[in-house]
Amino acid sequence: MNTRWTWHGGGIEAARRHFGSGDWIDLSTGINPHPWPIDAAMSYDWQRLPDPEALSRLEAVAASCFGVDARHVCAVPGSEIGLRLAGALVGDRTRHIAPSYRTHGEMVADSAPIDPEAARGHDGTLILANPNNPDGRVNGAAAMRTLLERRGDDGWLLVDEAFADVDPAASIAGLVNDRQKLIVFRSFGKFFGLAGVRLGFVLAPQAIVTALRERLGAWPLSAASIAIGSAAYADHDWIAATRRRLPAEAAALDVLLARRGHRPVGDCPLFRLIEVDDAQALFEQLAQRAILTRPFADQPRWLRIGLPSCADASARLEAALADG
Repeated sequence: MNTRWTWHGGGIEAARRHFGSGDWIDLSTGINPHPWPIDAAMSYDWQRLPDPEALSRLEAVAASCFGVDARHVCAVPGSEIGLRLAGALVGDRTRHIAPSYRTHGEMVADSAPIDPEAARGHDGTLILANPNNPDGRVNGAAAMRTLLERRGDDGWLLVDEAFADVDPAASIAGLVNDRQKLIVFRSFGKFFGLAGVRLGFVLAPQAIVTALRERLGAWPLSAASIAIGSAAYADHDWIAATRRRLPAEAAALDVLLARRGHRPVGDCPLFRLIEVDDAQALFEQLAQRAILTRPFADQPRWLRIGLPSCADASARLEAALADG
């Protein structure tokens, strides 16, 4: 299987063209279905270039949430771009843990895949996601520290923490400093449910931050991205409530799946991964009912399912799973 929908999630328009129009439910992305509420009164001066001081304030409020000094934070127009830019700054015996994000294998030209167990013995540059995608595998903070300590003289540890905001207990963002060969990537869009804002962060030694800023140029983010991100990261009540809400909704999805004979083989508070004999057939079964999920070209038995946004969406998912 190798289609538009195995490349990444979110291909609703392609799904409409292929399967037909309708009231589509997008469960393909692993993005919070309850986005941070952008205040309708928020306004942006589109005639002015974004204010550098406003960008610095955004990095400071985000740094506070991540538990790292703001000097080590560089805001980027999406963590995807941050990953690729940082990948160009490291190298030498690079390995990326697989399966995981496709981007991890493209960040460094000579990077090769490695399984989690073999990665423990690799002392060059290592790229991994924690929690991982698509299986939700989590390395605890102690295990991550061990991986960091394992780096040799030319090795870096690059950690994609795109899903860490739901439960930051395993995050090693707080270890970022000028002495550690550690780079951490954080995503705004997944936890805050606003992928279209295109906002992410690279947490790194100041030398890496400086090199990134040179490549990004003077105005890396729009005024809207800066304003929305600053307000969202400062909304501690919403963050705390969302950290309680998402695991509860994921548990409800487990119950729904179990009623239809599915038990997740991988999980994260923002998605569940199930294994079936023919994931493509189940993907198409759901798509025929205007429900988009996430299949994988190299794992023909895997299907990732994001959180339904409401009771009606859950009911439609359960009915579609029962129709096979």
